[in-house]
Amino acid sequence: MNTLNNTMNKPIPWNKGKLTGQKPALKLKEIWSIRARLQISQNTLELALFNMAIDSKLRACDLVKLKVSDISHGSHINKRAMIIQQKTGRSVQFEITEQTRDAAEKLIKQANLGDSDYLFKSRFKNSEHLSTRQYARIVKKWVSDIGLDPYDYGTHSLRRTKVSLIYRKTKNIRAIQLLLGHAKIESTVRYLGFEVDDALEMSEHIDILRSIKIQGCKNNCPEKC
Repeated sequence: MNTLNNTMNKPIPWNKGKLTGQKPALKLKEIWSIRARLQISQNTLELALFNMAIDSKLRACDLVKLKVSDISHGSHINKRAMIIQQKTGRSVQFEITEQTRDAAEKLIKQANLGDSDYLFKSRFKNSEHLSTRQYARIVKKWVSDIGLDPYDYGTHSLRRTKVSLIYRKTKNIRAIQLLLGHAKIESTVRYLGFEVDDALEMSEHIDILRSIKIQGCKNNCPEKC
């Protein structure tokens, strides 16, 4: 009887029924959908935040702490920037595309930000910048607004988005390692989660038996191929 009661009183795991593995990257059409919604709603801060998250590929803790001086020189938004990562203490560079530069410039002007100000200000007076928790809630709102399940996506979805697209196109894992600021290439492989899928895909495209038969025919193999 006591065993039954203990079983009934056992707390439900926080992650029951939730996706707790790697958060999937956004697809191109999903990026466009979110960006279009933010542009239509004229949400200057969130548009700049979204664009910068995609371009910079930074962890949430680094993204929310970006300062105006990190991405600009005077009134000019740089095409590239470099910061020191909070988690690793290693420097990482990232590109700032034209539409991201435009969004950041509008945000700086609208919020009247100075060089020493944080780029993404919090609406709460006791915080100088957005918290990672606030950022995570914003991300869930973005994906929910375009019909995706917010439990399946998180801030790492945005960090992973651009590098996933680059890797699918180039297969250059070393480039991805540099863009993410990883110390070890093994970390990049695990982070992308593509290693097994890619290995199987390559294997599927190579038919060893067929290759042997074709080679045999070219060498005037006496056996019928």
